[in-house]
Amino acid sequence: MAELIVALDMPEVDAGIRLARSLRGTVRWVKIGLEMFVLGGPQCVATYKDMGFQVFLDLKMYDIPNTVASAVSAAARMGVDMLTLHTQGGEAMCRAARAALEACAGPRPLLFGVTVLTSMGPGDLPAFSGDMGALAVRLAQGAQEWGLDGVVCSGHEVRTIKEACSGLRCLTPGIRPASAAANDQKRVMTPAAAVQAGSDFLVVGRPITRAENPVRAAEDILRDMGS
Repeated sequence: MAELIVALDMPEVDAGIRLARSLRGTVRWVKIGLEMFVLGGPQCVATYKDMGFQVFLDLKMYDIPNTVASAVSAAARMGVDMLTLHTQGGEAMCRAARAALEACAGPRPLLFGVTVLTSMGPGDLPAFSGDMGALAVRLAQGAQEWGLDGVVCSGHEVRTIKEACSGLRCLTPGIRPASAAANDQKRVMTPAAAVQAGSDFLVVGRPITRAENPVRAAEDILRDMGS
């Protein structure tokens, strides 16, 4: 069954903590992205873990293999349950990250590779004018070969990726309820459609975090997912 991850992309650490407290018992997963991690650092991970959440650290790492390997090792020691890097960093970087996690003591976090950002549409990716969906599938095939647990992709690519990469998990951002604005996302999908396509994790931020009643908004999305 697909799981909902709430993206705590908030302008203040305390605001994220207050929201997370209200969501306890409704959702299992929270996402710490660049904004929240820059604001609060590793203490954010410890805080949400202490609150009983599974923590998805979404920093989309992309650097030389040695640097990424060291960074994912540090993330594992923080106790995160899932983390991301960019598959466009290539085979050596992805394999180094996986090897670093295998060498860590304790539970190993899931390692997901970002394919193509859901904020990107045709013509937005520099030096690339081809089909975004086809590129996402090729990167997913690489991710599976290089030992990653799953990929981050648009809901529009999930079905094709699942057909091409048996057993690879898909995490889908750009999730918007039918009545919600797309904001800066371009390749969006409703919760029900993403689950039907085969997504394993759905990441939702603003439709929950900016809702008048975030708990009710999360419950509505879970209901739409069939959870």
